[in-house]
Amino acid sequence: MTSEFARDFDSDFDCDLLVVGLGPVGDVLAALAQNHGLSVIAIERAPTPFPLPRAAVFDHEIMRIFQMIGVAEKIAPLCRAPERYQFHTACGQVLLDFENARVGPFGWAETYALHQPAVEEVLRARLYELGVRVQTGVAFERLAQDRDGVTVDVTDNGSPRQIRARYVVGCDGSWSPVREALGIKLDDYNFDEPWLVLDTIIDEPGDLPIVCQQICDPKRPVTHMAMSGKRFRWEFMIKPGETAEEMLDDARIRELLAPWNCADRIQIERKAVYRFHALVAETWRDGRVLLAGDAAHQMPPFAGQGMCSGIRDAANLAWKIAAVVRGEADDAVLDTYQEEREPHVRAIIGTAIAMGQIVCMLDETAAAERNRNMLARKSSGAQDVSVLYPDLAGGHLTDTAFAGALFPQPVTDEGERLDSLFGLDAVLISRSATDTTDLGVRRFSLDAPEIRKFAEPIGDWLTKAGADAVLIRPDRHVFGTGEAEALLGAWTERTRRKIAA
Repeated sequence: MTSEFARDFDSDFDCDLLVVGLGPVGDVLAALAQNHGLSVIAIERAPTPFPLPRAAVFDHEIMRIFQMIGVAEKIAPLCRAPERYQFHTACGQVLLDFENARVGPFGWAETYALHQPAVEEVLRARLYELGVRVQTGVAFERLAQDRDGVTVDVTDNGSPRQIRARYVVGCDGSWSPVREALGIKLDDYNFDEPWLVLDTIIDEPGDLPIVCQQICDPKRPVTHMAMSGKRFRWEFMIKPGETAEEMLDDARIRELLAPWNCADRIQIERKAVYRFHALVAETWRDGRVLLAGDAAHQMPPFAGQGMCSGIRDAANLAWKIAAVVRGEADDAVLDTYQEEREPHVRAIIGTAIAMGQIVCMLDETAAAERNRNMLARKSSGAQDVSVLYPDLAGGHLTDTAFAGALFPQPVTDEGERLDSLFGLDAVLISRSATDTTDLGVRRFSLDAPEIRKFAEPIGDWLTKAGADAVLIRPDRHVFGTGEAEALLGAWTERTRRKIAA
C-alpha cells in the first residue's frame, strides 16, 4: 500500500514509526507498518541477526500474518508441520494429544516447527525489499516525549545521535531497555523453572520420533521436538540442587541423551540454560511509546506461543498506528491495543502454566496420581487442557456475533487463499452489494466475480452468524456482523470517536 501521506512526509520527523529491536516481532511490525504506507526506521543493537535457534514453533495465525507481508511461500518450505503434539508418561502412555491439521480453517497448517535464523533471514530480506530503513549496530539509550512525537537517543556503532519519530514501539526483548526507560513494572506469575535447552543437527535421525513430545517423567521432565530439516531439540528440566554448569558439561549431556541412542551422531548447535518465566508488563502504552512481544509479556514455552503472541501484537498494532498517523483514526484507538491483547496473552499464559504444571511434577506419588486421573478422563473422551484460545473482546470491536474471532480463510483447490484479495485493508463482505463508501474499508458482495470461488464457505459462515454481512479488520479479526450499513457506520464511529467529539 502506498499513500499520499507517505509521499508528503513531514521533514521535522525522521520517520512515522521507530521500531526498536529486530527479532521476528520487530520484523513483522516494521514490514506491516511500511506496507500500510508509513515511513519506518527499525534499529537493532546487534550488527547481524542472531545465528542460533530460539523459538521452536508457530501457528496458523502467524503463517497468515507472514502471508500478509508476502513471505509465507518462502517460509513454509523452511518449516516442518508436525503430525501431533503429545504429553507422555515416563512409560509412553499419552496424557494429552493435539493433532495438527495440515490445512486448517485459517488457510494453513495449525502448527509449524521452525529454524528461527532461517525464518528471520527471510523476514529481514523482506524489510529491505519494502524500503524499511534497517539500521543495525544501533543501540537505544533513552527517549523524551512531547505532544507531537518522540526523540530517541541512540548509539550508532559507537557514535551518539538522535532519531525523531511520531511513534516508537519497543520490540526489544525480555530485558527491554525501552520498558526500563519508561519505568514500567512487570506482573510476575511466580512461575520460574530452569531448563537445559539443546538444539542439535542429526544427519541420520534413524528411529528418533518425528513428533513434538513432552515427557512427564518425575525423574526428569523432558521436551523432545523434531524441528525443521535435520534439526532436533531437547529440553531437560534442571532439578533442585543441580547447577547450570554441571548440566552444560558435555559428558552430562551425553548421559541425558543416552535414551535416544543418538549421542554418537549428533552435532550440538546450541546449548543453553533458560529460566521459563510468566511475566506481563503492567502498561503496554505510555503516550507515543508502546511495547510488543517479550518487552510486554513472557510466558513458559509449553504452549509454543511466545513468539506467536508477539507477532499477534504486531498485527494488532500496525494498522492502528497507521490509521492514526494517516489521520483516519483518533489516537485513542491505540488504547484498544492492550485492552484486546492482554486478556488473550494472559489466557495463553494460563494454558502454558497449566501444561507446565503437568510436565514439571517431580513427586513420584503425585505424578502417578496425575497419570491415573488424566488417563481415566482421556479414556472417557475428555482432555485436561485445551489449546483453543479466546477471541478478542472489548476494544475496537462491536458487541455482535463472532466479533473478535479470527475470520476463516478458505483455500481453493488451486491453492488460492481468501486474504490474497484483501491486501491490508479492512474488508466488508455482504450477501449483496452496498453503495455506502467508507475510507479504508474495501467492499465485496458474495456474487462478485473475485469472491464467487469462496462464496459457499463465507455464506455458510454468515448463516451461522445470523448476519447479512461481516466487517473484517486488517488483522483479520471480525469487527462485527449484521447489516452492512450499520457495520460501516459503527466502524467509522469507533475509529473516529474522539475526532468527532
